[in-house]
Amino acid sequence: MIRFLDLQRVNAMHGDELREALGRVAQSGWYLLGEEVKSFEQSYASFIGTDHCVAVGNGLDALTLIYRAYIEMGLMHEGDEVIVPANTFIASILAITENRLVPVLVEPQAGTLEIDDGQIERHITQRTRSVMIVHLYGRCAYTERVGDICRRHGLLLVEDNAQAQGCRYEGRRTGSLGHAAGHSFYPGKNLGAMGDAGAVTTDDSELAAMVRSLANYGSHKKYVFDHCGRNSRMDELQAAVLSVKLRHLDADNALRRQIARAYYSGIANPLVTLPEIWPDEQCVWHLFPVFSPHRDRLQQYLASLGIETLIHYPIPPHRQQCYASMVHLQLPVTERLSREELSLPISQAMTGEEAQQVIRAVNSFTH
Repeated sequence: MIRFLDLQRVNAMHGDELREALGRVAQSGWYLLGEEVKSFEQSYASFIGTDHCVAVGNGLDALTLIYRAYIEMGLMHEGDEVIVPANTFIASILAITENRLVPVLVEPQAGTLEIDDGQIERHITQRTRSVMIVHLYGRCAYTERVGDICRRHGLLLVEDNAQAQGCRYEGRRTGSLGHAAGHSFYPGKNLGAMGDAGAVTTDDSELAAMVRSLANYGSHKKYVFDHCGRNSRMDELQAAVLSVKLRHLDADNALRRQIARAYYSGIANPLVTLPEIWPDEQCVWHLFPVFSPHRDRLQQYLASLGIETLIHYPIPPHRQQCYASMVHLQLPVTERLSREELSLPISQAMTGEEAQQVIRAVNSFTH
């Protein structure tokens, strides 16, 4: 069987280093707010290309804390609007609404799968304060047009970099392209922990200090609380794991690109559409999405051949019960993508032969 993502094989690639790191932390007797987290923060900030990295509990917290920090700093207020792609994982939207901000959903381009930068400006109102771009599937959502719009309208540009660790745009890493970025290190990410973990990166010293305080109960000094914060901290074990994997991230992403290139070269089924191909640096292939009006039958067919696939995501945010107030929205591109998307197996641990098996299976599908 070809699993969608075999984390045992992924972790085994760096097994000796991971065992040493976990053992080092276990023997240290220090498990929170220690040197492992400090070291990872410094290394990740350097990798991304920002002045600051603040380690937090998970990717949702990272995005939520960014907007909470902007509110505490007086740069945003409850009721302000945030432009965000409609075809994203719900965490992007939750971070906005948890802060009593208003998400304004914008359709993606069907070929790129990223927010349609040609539609952003017409959604700007007097209440718009921010644009959130989501580097979905590990593809870079930033464009010069997005940056120009934010500069001209004085909007805060926030990146959801949960799926694109290591991705670049004209030499710069995603996570350094906007005013701030949230990162997820969920185990299945390209840079994955052995549990939940996340981070905020930014060049803004005031924002970084505010996020760090809010993530630590609202405290910058023990037993002194300037804000009503929360408990969102990366533990030492996760930081040690991530420090090991960070050293291999570019090489691991290169292996993912090899699988993606094989898919692009080999898949030739008229019933299956591949997303627009981009330069290598602009995609790290967290996921490899394909699209078919016969998606469910294709998934069943591949399963019958021992190939595991997943759907990202079957129900868009505006059709979820928790956002029933958005049910009136008409977002045909987002809705079609949610009906047709199927993610093929891809990881740094996949072999070339496994990729060829997937290609042969997809090409043999008939409806």
